[in-house]
Amino acid sequence: MKKFLFLSLIVVAVGQVLLISCKEEEPEGPPIAGIFFSVADKQVAFTALTKRADTWQWDFGDGQSSTEMNPVHIYQEGGIYDVKLTVTGNSQTIEATTVVSLALSNMQLLTGGLRYPNGKKWKISSAHSDKDAFALANDQFTVVQPVGTGMLGNVGLGLGEVYDDIFIFKHDGTYTHSPQHGGAFAGLLYSMLTQKQILKATPVSQSFGLCYTAWTPQAATFTLNEKKDLAITTVSPDGNTPTDREYKNVMTLTFSGNEFIGFMDFTRECIIQQINPSKMRLVMFVCTTQKAYYNKPSYVIILTFENVP
Repeated sequence: MKKFLFLSLIVVAVGQVLLISCKEEEPEGPPIAGIFFSVADKQVAFTALTKRADTWQWDFGDGQSSTEMNPVHIYQEGGIYDVKLTVTGNSQTIEATTVVSLALSNMQLLTGGLRYPNGKKWKISSAHSDKDAFALANDQFTVVQPVGTGMLGNVGLGLGEVYDDIFIFKHDGTYTHSPQHGGAFAGLLYSMLTQKQILKATPVSQSFGLCYTAWTPQAATFTLNEKKDLAITTVSPDGNTPTDREYKNVMTLTFSGNEFIGFMDFTRECIIQQINPSKMRLVMFVCTTQKAYYNKPSYVIILTFENVP
């Protein structure tokens, strides 16, 4: 009898352990989903970071789909794609999304392409970069003064308004300049010689030939020149020695009418040194001499622009 009772207790104990174990192993709750991907040209390898999932449904954002857990997809053209993963498990559904940017053209980087029907917005970055500078307009853009964080504002020139102005590029070639304070970052000499109203100039900004000048934006278009030899006549800082220069194989922006981006002076065409989906760095020409070559640049200002959400 004692032996039978002992065996019964063992059976009950084992049953309870097995029951608890089964409950611990049984998946509960909705599935969990995330997306990881790696890009090689236009081929993207997707990985579903999922738990408690039974099925996977991918929407690659280009009209194509897959039910594989970890598919590899080849896009037909570069662009920015919204990718969605729909996962089911335990009779519940959850979604994860991500954005894939691949093989973007310079025009797509500048305008956002069809993804940005109202245009892509840019403004001067107050964080700047280690390449931002006030420099000579020579072949090497020899740095005269680096431009550090906030230096166009109160910690430097005192022209903080320039950080707020917005510049909008649309994929159809139209351009919108949106001054937030009724003016624009400009050359001091240019503003005086063209009799424009100077809204703000500090002792520091004047020492560099810079100011904030009244400006009414114009309806305009832009042209992205992806590779050109930019011919321009510069003049020495003392205003005495002109030099015909050719900046070879550079990417530039030009605008219709009198529009510009970032900095207003006699020379409106600027050089794009670098561009990616979130930032671009521009070289803009600055005229400072009041002598015969007053409309020829002696300096450049190199500034980083950032995408405005």
